[in-house]
Amino acid sequence: MAHKKGVGSTRNGRDSISKRLGIKLFGGQIAKPGSIIIRQRGTKHHPKKNVFLGKDHTIHSLIDGKVFFEKKSKSKVKSYISVIPI
Repeated sequence: MAHKKGVGSTRNGRDSISKRLGIKLFGGQIAKPGSIIIRQRGTKHHPKKNVFLGKDHTIHSLIDGKVFFEKKSKSKVKSYISVIPI
């Protein structure tokens, strides 16, 4: 039997909270003015028509309409986001 009480200190407990990044409205969905389309770190997705880029690289809608994603043929990494009025 052990002569000391087995009270170990844990080495866990340092996990950071998730930031809930990613696409919030997908292509074809309806966006209202000011609604968040994408939350991202850096500009993997770039704004095009009727959207604006926030200071934390979040893309918001400016008007009512459908979300539209596109990629340019030369750069396959970047995608561009627009909101088409309905």
